[in-house]
Amino acid sequence: QVQLVESGGGLVQPGGSLRLSCAASGSIFHIVAMGWYRQAPGKERELVATKTSGGSTNYLDSVRGRFTVSRDNAMNTVYLEMNSLKPEDTAVYYCNLKGYTDFSNDGEFWGQGTQVTVSS
Repeated sequence: QVQLVESGGGLVQPGGSLRLSCAASGSIFHIVAMGWYRQAPGKERELVATKTSGGSTNYLDSVRGRFTVSRDNAMNTVYLEMNSLKPEDTAVYYCNLKGYTDFSNDGEFWGQGTQVTVSS
């Protein structure tokens, strides 16, 4: 089984910063990509930032330049550094992992989410 443990969410004022962390554990043969999605009340879940094992990144346009996704491959951990936070960044942030549990079986896994609230 694959488990994702998230941390780092909280309440910050506009312009502030937060750093989210997500550590993967369990039967992981190979990680293709790890990253973050978010879902605000009444809206669909959207990709925020992901990073592949090869180093490629993918960012939501509205966060590019403000957020940075990074990975510690040896520890199967992904981080999201969020700077210059805006009220519209308020959402539940979910860690996401795409990978293989063995040589031939792939899957997608999710954390339970961590709340980020940006408000004055």
